[in-house]
Amino acid sequence: MIPVAGVTGQTIAVLGLGRSGLSAARALEAGGATPVCWDDNAEARARAEAEGFACKHLKTPQHFDGVDRLIVSPGIPHLYPAPNPVVAAAQAAGVPVDNDIGLFFQSFATGDWHRFDTAPRVVAVTGSNGKSTTSALIHHVLSEAGRPCQLAGNIGRGVLDLDPPYDGEVVVLELSSYQTELARSLTPDIAVFTNLSPDHLDRHGGMGGYFAAKRRLFAEGGPDRAVIGIDEDEGLFLAGQLSEGRGDERVIRMSVAQKLTGPGWHVFARKGFLSEYRKERQVASADLRGVPGLPGAHNHQNACAAWAVCRALGLAPRVIEAAFHSFGGLPHRSQLVAEKDGVRFVNDSKATNADAAAKALSAFRNIRWICGGLAKEGGLPGLEGAAETVRKAYVIGREAAGFALQLPVEAEVCTSMAEAVARATADAEEGDVVLLAPAAASFDQYDNFEQRGDDFVAEVRKHL
Repeated sequence: MIPVAGVTGQTIAVLGLGRSGLSAARALEAGGATPVCWDDNAEARARAEAEGFACKHLKTPQHFDGVDRLIVSPGIPHLYPAPNPVVAAAQAAGVPVDNDIGLFFQSFATGDWHRFDTAPRVVAVTGSNGKSTTSALIHHVLSEAGRPCQLAGNIGRGVLDLDPPYDGEVVVLELSSYQTELARSLTPDIAVFTNLSPDHLDRHGGMGGYFAAKRRLFAEGGPDRAVIGIDEDEGLFLAGQLSEGRGDERVIRMSVAQKLTGPGWHVFARKGFLSEYRKERQVASADLRGVPGLPGAHNHQNACAAWAVCRALGLAPRVIEAAFHSFGGLPHRSQLVAEKDGVRFVNDSKATNADAAAKALSAFRNIRWICGGLAKEGGLPGLEGAAETVRKAYVIGREAAGFALQLPVEAEVCTSMAEAVARATADAEEGDVVLLAPAAASFDQYDNFEQRGDDFVAEVRKHL
């Protein structure tokens, strides 16, 4: 645990008592504060009370008398589409609102650091797609290279559940837009922006608000080095804002759409080959085509980001490339589940929006595509070109019929995962890929994308 610094004697409210909320309450108590907790779910309150935390519904500004700060869990709206009533009450009372990420950054550095030969560093990864794979890949490469490291944030452990850092350690954090938007302190040593596509627009009031939430990771104090994907206008804009000039190597630009030139520091991948250029000269390269855990251009973008971070941390190219080959990938992200009679079954349940699904589709050929679920604001743009590799779609979800009408391919309404897997398996021929890439959220039928992916895996195993 990392005890929260600078809160001794304070009373701090914690809203939301899931993993991050309870972790924050424990770390606040360890730092000398008195947590006051609330969750609308009675079972969550009971778990907090069982640990000795007081629960109190802070529903009006008057209830915040004597409260120094409110810590909000990521899933709770604090602005759009409407603030949670507890957040609104805190704001009306003038109480600062923060989250566990802000507490982490205010508490990470300690007085013991003067005894370290190498100060611990933080790598923070954000973006619409690829955050988890990029974060896990960086952590894997560092581990394979023998560098002490920890992984947390939107993946793995809560940030305040991390062990206190020690000499030379690297902490890798995956941060969502919900986390970067609210954190009052954001001071990573290296920050990564993978890409941007429409997602969570209701929570951010549109694309401008969504990009602004991501951009805060680079603006609140600013990282020493930034790795920026420039294949979208927003990334190109962000790289320009952070650079002092064309040769500014504090900004590492990356791409999977073009060869990057110029006097700066660039990492790009084309046709399966990664190249690193500095001062207009190629300094390293890697063949990504045979890396089993990183199929497709979208994973090559993740590889570029991880390569850039690890090079900035001083790792040799051959060490990074060797570690790529031993990376097994993450569940629910281009995960090869099974192969039988020349048919592969791939679980990409994490493809919860159209852009992520398009990238998954572009990684394979002869696809039997299982898609559908709770459609996100913005519809299904960008699927036309990617869908050229699709032989047929099998649509799940409560609104499967309406979802099917939006697809640019032949589609069969199946509604349930069981029926979709059964129909796709029956139709599949040698050389086909049965791919779950929903292009939608899971909440109409499942609690989360992991549960949806697990259901796909279970149904595939039934048939095989």
